[in-house]
Amino acid sequence: MARKITREEAASFLGRLGGLKGGKARMAQLTDEEKSELGKKAAKARWAKHRAKKADKGAE
Repeated sequence: MARKITREEAASFLGRLGGLKGGKARMAQLTDEEKSELGKKAAKARWAKHRAKKADKGAE
C-alpha cells in the first residue's frame, strides 16, 4: 500500500519543479549580450570574494 503524501511534501515537490525550469526559461529569453553581461558580473563577484578572502589571510 502506498503512503499518503503530505501537503508540505507536495508543495516542496512542485516548488522544486518550478525552480528547475526557471533558470533555463530565463536564459532562453535573454539576448547573447545580456547573457555575456550576466556572466561578467558573476565572474567579477567570484573574484571579489576570492580577493577578500586572500586579504583577510594577509591581515593576520
